Amino acid sequence: MLPFSLFDAHCDTLSRCSRLDCGLRANTGHTDLTRGMQFRHYAQVFAVFRDGASPPLDGMFAEFTRQTDLFFQQMRENADWVIHCRSRSDLQQAAAEHKAAALLSVEGAELLECDPGRIDIAAELGVCMINLTWNRANALSGSHMEEAERGLSLQGKDFVRRAQEAGILVDVSHLSDAGFWDLINMTQRPVVASHSDARVLSPHTRNLTDDMFRAIRDTGGFVGINFYVPFLGRDGSLDAVFAHLEHFLDLDGEETVGFGGDWDGCDLLPAGVAGIQDMEKIYQRMLQRNYSQKLIDDIFYNNLKRTIFEQ
Repeated sequence: MLPFSLFDAHCDTLSRCSRLDCGLRANTGHTDLTRGMQFRHYAQVFAVFRDGASPPLDGMFAEFTRQTDLFFQQMRENADWVIHCRSRSDLQQAAAEHKAAALLSVEGAELLECDPGRIDIAAELGVCMINLTWNRANALSGSHMEEAERGLSLQGKDFVRRAQEAGILVDVSHLSDAGFWDLINMTQRPVVASHSDARVLSPHTRNLTDDMFRAIRDTGGFVGINFYVPFLGRDGSLDAVFAHLEHFLDLDGEETVGFGGDWDGCDLLPAGVAGIQDMEKIYQRMLQRNYSQKLIDDIFYNNLKRTIFEQ
């Protein structure tokens, strides 16, 4: 067993399994329960995802239903190894029984057809966070890639209010800058960027400015380092991962930063990283750089746990 725990904020493994008809116990992607069981404790946020530019014939909400049905089927079939965690006590139970902890998120509110009235359905299923947009602009806001100057619509603000009232965190990864600041100006709960890096180091619109990071930090939120090489920039190596991590630490992010690897949602990872099993290389390098054990534990696990379950 690896001597550390991992709580990762974002993977697209669920949608990959839906497309390829495979399961969470073992697969050829970036993460599965078999590899997760090697950690002292393993918790993973599984995103429901579908590109709204190519919706299924029966609509995006039907796709949301299919993927959540698959998630619960996988929870039942692998109950010896995993627990769906909706609360802190669920997470504690998973850790005590040495089972993986699985959480649900939604990447792109078009999967709920941008309907604030469907928030209650998502909350009942245990969704813990929702991205307002993916790369496509929608009725709630512009995205980082389309209509980037457009912030939250009235419908978007209503969606945020209802999500936060239901205990669902709003995720700003993929959101337009204008939408980000509209959210910050109205938020009543911590804000997360589940899989985003530092824009000052890699000037991609998917990344966060320093002011954005500070704003998330000040809400008591969380930022997960994304392992997709085009977002990391530089040479796309583990050195680049540490450059982003340590930049956020320099912004007083010791209780804010963690990992959101974008596992199975990207096709280009740093050299030497093929999936979650290679997080041990990050851990070993932290020890070599004299990170304290508390800081390591916070980055790998505790910061995301605190944001989701202790606010």
